[in-house]
Amino acid sequence: MTNLIFVDSHTLLTALPEIFMLSAVCFILVLDLFLDQKQRVLTYALSQATLIITAAIVALSANMQTDIVFSGQYIRDPMSDVLKIALCLIALFVFVYAKDDLTKKDQFKGEYYSLSLFAILGMLVMISANSFLTLYLGLETLALSLYALVAFDRHSKKGSEAAMKYFVLGALASGMLLYGISMIYGATGALIFQDVIQNISTSDLTDKKMILIFGTVFIVIGIGFKFGAVPFHMWVPDVYHGAPLSTVLLIGSIPKIAAFALAMRILVDGLMPLHQDWQGMLIILAVISMALGNVVAIAQRNIKRMLAYSTIAHVGFIFLGILAGTTNGYSASMFYAITYALTACAAFGFLILLTKKGLIIENIDDLKGLHDRSPWFAGIMLLTIFSMAGVPMTVGFWAKFFVLSAVIEVELVWLALIAVFFSIIAIYYYLRVIKMIYFDKPLDNIPLSAKLDSQVALSFNGALILLLGIFPNLLSSYCIAAFGG
Repeated sequence: MTNLIFVDSHTLLTALPEIFMLSAVCFILVLDLFLDQKQRVLTYALSQATLIITAAIVALSANMQTDIVFSGQYIRDPMSDVLKIALCLIALFVFVYAKDDLTKKDQFKGEYYSLSLFAILGMLVMISANSFLTLYLGLETLALSLYALVAFDRHSKKGSEAAMKYFVLGALASGMLLYGISMIYGATGALIFQDVIQNISTSDLTDKKMILIFGTVFIVIGIGFKFGAVPFHMWVPDVYHGAPLSTVLLIGSIPKIAAFALAMRILVDGLMPLHQDWQGMLIILAVISMALGNVVAIAQRNIKRMLAYSTIAHVGFIFLGILAGTTNGYSASMFYAITYALTACAAFGFLILLTKKGLIIENIDDLKGLHDRSPWFAGIMLLTIFSMAGVPMTVGFWAKFFVLSAVIEVELVWLALIAVFFSIIAIYYYLRVIKMIYFDKPLDNIPLSAKLDSQVALSFNGALILLLGIFPNLLSSYCIAAFGG
């Protein structure tokens, strides 16, 4: 006799954001087959509507309670609510900027938005994963979509090379993560995070301690790769350099939110009894990421590679909040991941704004004299760069301040001083960009060619960076509440 599994309405409503996203992206994928090039804007409009409705579903169902469904595989809690809403809203900016870039390169195709929505679906699953199995499913959905997006420009040799390198290294990292998960499962006999913690805390692990530590090492390696932390960072500058700008825009922003959720679900929800072990690993990754990222960025002349190494340095700050092991540290790291995604989105959107048909912005020198061509957008880029550097009155300052406060709170003052030292080094290459924009003569006087919707979106993006810098509590209060603060 066949056993039937019935899913009640509460379970379906809890997972409604993912269910709606999956249904919508399948519909968009099929519909796009019947549209010609002139009608393809409908694919873009439906993709944006999907993000807005998904964010609305999450917001309307949000509460301070925790719901665990699908036999413990899926969790909806305050942290997942905040991350999902932030992810969908920032993705709105990504899609607007990407449309402008794809149109300029005559590559405006529905496949970009279908693959991007599948990647976002994978991120949503990662954020609400409550077991290693669900987490790995979401991670691979994200990864497979990004591999295809990196090779989106079929005529680019650099893109094909970057996609192959990303695929090979990504498969290796996924294998290491899966191997670490298998070791944890072998030691605890559980895949659901609460069961893993319970079995680690209550069992006599004298003979299994070494297996758990080795499993944690492989898991941290997998997390480090998904973040792009040193020494698992080699794919980051190559992918940023070789991939289409619309793809770099996606990879360089919202996946950091999903990577934060990946680290929190595994290390905090699943392996918290091993905090002393993985804290030391994250300290090493954080320090060498901030060191190498900021130092190597100084030598870069390519603007995308400079932003790639800058991203690596910022990953170190996200790790600092997580390794603190406190609610203040978690909320600070969450605030940092969200605001960095917003800031990075503005930076790459700005590069798309400067891109003209047949001319791609590659070098920092291409930014010369932007103030003479467009004082308004030069000011927005100034805000964006200041935020990345952590200058007061921008959201980046508060992100760094909250993380450093959490680290000092757990008496790791030396680690905070190292972070401050490398942040000072970072100011040099950020100021170099500002010098190019404001004090050098422009290479040409051709006006900016971005569409109106991109200009409005970039203006609003910059306004958010300034607004959250003046009133950080507009976001930080939700991050603190997500962890019961």
